Amino acid sequence: MSNTSSNPEGYDVVAVDAWVAEKIPALVPPFKWTRLEGGHSNLTYQIDDARGTGAVIRRPPQGQLLPGAHDMSREWALISALGQTAVPVPDAMAFCQDIEVTGARFYVMGLIDGKPLYNADDTLSQVPEDRRSILAHSFIDVLSDLHALDPDEIGLGELGKKDSYVRRQLKTWYRSWTSSIAGAGFDDPRAHELQKYFLNHLPEQEKARVVHGDYGLHNCLVGADSLLAAVVDWEISTLGDPLADLAYALNQWPDPSDDFPMDPEAATAVPGFPTRTSLAARYAENTGRDLSNLDYYVGFNRWKAACILHGVYARYMEGKKSTEGVDLESLRLKVEIGLTLSEQAVNQ
Repeated sequence: MSNTSSNPEGYDVVAVDAWVAEKIPALVPPFKWTRLEGGHSNLTYQIDDARGTGAVIRRPPQGQLLPGAHDMSREWALISALGQTAVPVPDAMAFCQDIEVTGARFYVMGLIDGKPLYNADDTLSQVPEDRRSILAHSFIDVLSDLHALDPDEIGLGELGKKDSYVRRQLKTWYRSWTSSIAGAGFDDPRAHELQKYFLNHLPEQEKARVVHGDYGLHNCLVGADSLLAAVVDWEISTLGDPLADLAYALNQWPDPSDDFPMDPEAATAVPGFPTRTSLAARYAENTGRDLSNLDYYVGFNRWKAACILHGVYARYMEGKKSTEGVDLESLRLKVEIGLTLSEQAVNQ
């Protein structure tokens, strides 16, 4: 959490106060506004009302947005539907469709007593070592619960296309790689070879499930009991292959088999956590899913991450993003390491 503001970015305070007063009887304006960090650049604030009741308000960033980006109605649909399930999400309080109120659609959700873990310092300060296995198990159990849900039964059957999730991602991120080559000033033949491998060895997708798309401790609110109090930031969630979602989540956890040490700054790089292999085994036990193809999905996610970083690196090299404080050599190395890890996964 950061600074308190009397002039919150992107919000017409008077108009929002009037709208909340009409739509949410549980909240009594005026509010104290406090900017919350994280959230994919969406403008997210804690609002505390005149009686001390807290909530969270969220809208897209200001300025021109790509079509479909920062879709508040999508997030609203997800937390509204998931609120009726075992997956912990903030309480869906009200959604504003009228962009006249403050220049964009926004929604208000319940305030959760929990904090995200962005780095090792967060974990060290918030989760005692003897509670870290409890946290890791809660993390994997919540993902298991999410992937157990039938999207049609909870009203999310139209959230996205139900077929070819990985195939579509392979096309999207390969296009990103090829279009970034000139800007980045470097190519790597493995990016092309791996994309062909993944297309040629694509496992048959099981029935589509809701996939979070960016499931990690940075998008979970961890309670004082070291359990997940809520999962947040659902804006890139869609329907897809649960094993791809699982592999993405697992790639953030260390394992003794790793050839490259985990970033020491990572939230999961501190002592006390179970191994990635044991978390995968717990997921398999929870869900009954066959994980014999898990290495494929691990490799796919490593490749995808390399493609994303390659595009970021290209934007820096083209001068489209400020390089102040950015270690470009380290960023380029991460692209190469991502491809190496992808290669290792598929060779297993």
